Amino acid sequence: MKQLLTLIALLCSLNLVAAEWQWSVEVDGMVSKETNAAPQAFLWIPTDCARVKAVMVGMHNMCEETLFENPLFRDGMSEAGVALIWVTPGLDCQAWDVSKGVQPLFDKMLIDLATVSGYDEIAYCPIVPIGHSAMATYPWNFAAWNPDRTLAIVSLHGDAPRTNLTGYGRENIEWGRTRNIDGIPGLMIEGEYEWWEARVNPALAFRMMYPGSCVSFLCDAGRGHFDVSDATARYIALFVKKAIEYRYPRDFDINKAVTLKKLIPEEGWLAERWRVDERRRAKPAPYARYKGDVHDAFWYFDEEMACLTETRYKETRGKKMQYVSYEQTGRLLPYNTQSHVKISAKFAPHADGVTFNLKPVFVDSLCATYSDEHTDVQPVISRICGPVVKVNDTTFRVQFYRMGMHNPRRTSEICLIAEAAGDKRYKSAVREFSMRIPYRHTSGLSQTIDFPAIGNVGADTEAVRLQAVSDAGLPVYYYVKEGPAELSGDTLTITSIPPRAKYPLKVTVVAWQYGIAGKVQTAVPVERTFYIEK
Repeated sequence: MKQLLTLIALLCSLNLVAAEWQWSVEVDGMVSKETNAAPQAFLWIPTDCARVKAVMVGMHNMCEETLFENPLFRDGMSEAGVALIWVTPGLDCQAWDVSKGVQPLFDKMLIDLATVSGYDEIAYCPIVPIGHSAMATYPWNFAAWNPDRTLAIVSLHGDAPRTNLTGYGRENIEWGRTRNIDGIPGLMIEGEYEWWEARVNPALAFRMMYPGSCVSFLCDAGRGHFDVSDATARYIALFVKKAIEYRYPRDFDINKAVTLKKLIPEEGWLAERWRVDERRRAKPAPYARYKGDVHDAFWYFDEEMACLTETRYKETRGKKMQYVSYEQTGRLLPYNTQSHVKISAKFAPHADGVTFNLKPVFVDSLCATYSDEHTDVQPVISRICGPVVKVNDTTFRVQFYRMGMHNPRRTSEICLIAEAAGDKRYKSAVREFSMRIPYRHTSGLSQTIDFPAIGNVGADTEAVRLQAVSDAGLPVYYYVKEGPAELSGDTLTITSIPPRAKYPLKVTVVAWQYGIAGKVQTAVPVERTFYIEK
């Protein structure tokens, strides 16, 4: 019992929460099939942002969330003046089928976020649609229906424009005959370890069919389908910055929608497509001076972007493979060839009901035995998405967060990634992992959370102490649903507020207690809202 109390005290003292999102609105007019409720759209604006130049919009699929909360990516978006919108569970927009009413839902969402935040330009500023995997077709189709408003397109571990292999596995909608994305920079990213030639070929074909298109491509060398490395986060951030640099006019009316410049492919650079371990490659060059096969090349903004792409390819070229996997309670976890995510495990928590252990290890190519063929750097495990936080290298804890606790599909799924950096001999390695946790616990002692109301605070307030308790005597945990605030244990710290934020600012905190299987039931979460007043 003493050890359990010590562990609980340690966990409660750690700052184990997701990054802040200062505002949210419900997406009026849609009822999600996942929750039987309206989706929630969350908005993050850089804290020093005087005026938003563009908004990147992603849905709750998988790696959009990972990218959006990557500190390096947020630093890049702060430098560029780009806001982020994340929608959970997401709009019905995999195909961006306008016949289903997705466009007015999207437009109204932006107007509502502009109103609640005080940044009125959110309603009309340029958009960067981004989608991962099953959502990877949406960015291209969004741009086809919103060409004047699309600043850039990012399909992450995803699709080519007009692909015959949509990420969501169904037919693509037709737009090529009457619509195009000429002059709009688009980036397709495909991981080396998910490589499928049939996915990249449509992108090359599209460039030839639509010579006015500006399609860039990055093979995410040494990476897979489910991960977002820091290097890739920086690459995407630079791509967005370049789009602003090349497409924004020198002079424009800040109170109106900006007329973006249409890019001319011939003014950019070309670089050869990726092939594994290919050494004899055409050098990147300005469009007219490129000496390689233009049918096997992709477009890039300039020398910096083209050469950065080549540098990424050189990092893994000719190196050996190394492999990582997971160990639970001293045993290697089995590799499941029939599963999309190849490694999974049963939830085996400590006595507190929320803490569990996994260890990243080096293995052979079949994940069947341990291996000595690897770098000297220790592998690590990181969160991809789901209700989990990392405590240390081998310890993790269930941690619900702003997506809520009422989504049968997502509330109970944890996704992690084991990764090992490369060196002079070995490529980097990644291995995805999934775990289902029971939600809710319905047997055992019932429990109720008492969470006192929180009074409004002034803009100079630094922190607020939270005082929720469970009548079962178990520790109560929290998450910030919305507002400029972060959590460290039971202390809510008010973060920096963007200069044009509209007051009062709403802060919503949720208290929760997961319970212990067979012993204590999951408590009904309790939500408390207060306002920051100027």
